[in-house]
Amino acid sequence: MAEADPGAIGQIAPIEEISIADAPALDEQLRNATKPFVVRSLVSDWPLVEAGKKSGREAREYLLRKRRNAQFTVSIGEPGTGGRLFYDDAMQMNFRTVRAKLPEIFAQIDAAEDQADPPPIYLASIDMHDFFDGLHEANHVDLGKRDCLASIWIGTRTRIAAHNDFPQNLACVAVGRRRFTLFPPDQFRNLYLGPIDNTPAGRAVSMADLHNPDFAAHPRFREALKYAQVAELDAGDALYIPSMWYHHVEGLDRFNILVNYWWRETPRWLGQPQDALNHAMLSIRDLPEGEKAHWRELFDYYVFGKPEEVTAHIPEKGRGVLGPLTTETASRIRSFLLRQLSR
Repeated sequence: MAEADPGAIGQIAPIEEISIADAPALDEQLRNATKPFVVRSLVSDWPLVEAGKKSGREAREYLLRKRRNAQFTVSIGEPGTGGRLFYDDAMQMNFRTVRAKLPEIFAQIDAAEDQADPPPIYLASIDMHDFFDGLHEANHVDLGKRDCLASIWIGTRTRIAAHNDFPQNLACVAVGRRRFTLFPPDQFRNLYLGPIDNTPAGRAVSMADLHNPDFAAHPRFREALKYAQVAELDAGDALYIPSMWYHHVEGLDRFNILVNYWWRETPRWLGQPQDALNHAMLSIRDLPEGEKAHWRELFDYYVFGKPEEVTAHIPEKGRGVLGPLTTETASRIRSFLLRQLSR
């Protein structure tokens, strides 16, 4: 592997930091934001943050008191990986996923806490409402009328390759420290994304190693680094990640907890763009070039073009799904697709 270029990595620009006075100010900032930003000490008054400042074990005890008697999904890696949850040489995951009760998982973390390079142990995107009683009520951000999914991420030192998410994201560090390295959405070609059907956590990830980039194999990654932004967050700090921004995430301490909120600015009944992309690969990508070119024009016309040009010649009452989508017409499309895909 080619040697890393410390100069290229070291010049990453910091993410903008802003001050927030109260919930209305945060609401306004989120409504108008087009770029990521950091808010220091946004959640420093959380009981979970206070417990974590005493020790990792104190934070784990706090969570155990609020846990439900449920099986949690946990990823367990191998020692010597530096906490990187990624692919192995055979393009399989370098970690295994099991289900266990939270006391059992935390016992493993307790046993490995003083090891020099312990196996990474990681609970990802655990729904706070479904798996805990009163945890969200005691530790949450007032996000107004946003319909949010509140998740907690718990683990040892970990490195998660750059990936993106469709929803908006407010990530709050509750215990430990985290480093986020962000890339704008338009850098996806320079990130060398891996497969979309074999992923560590459901989203395609960058195959370039931020800690040790191989610029011979991934030369365009140098260009991505020019547009990267980085922030190191302490317990109590928060980071806003706009929709579709790629983020490389590192848990820097022996024990780390993150709470994040996902929300969409569009109605929940709209479809997922990734589903459309997957279906397009199934049905269009391998067509003859001439047919594929025609479908590109149809997508430009019906999806990316101006709706008024598509429907101007059709009486308003007869436009169906070509008109502005509603819960009814969206349901009609979904039912039609399910019938077609099940044939």
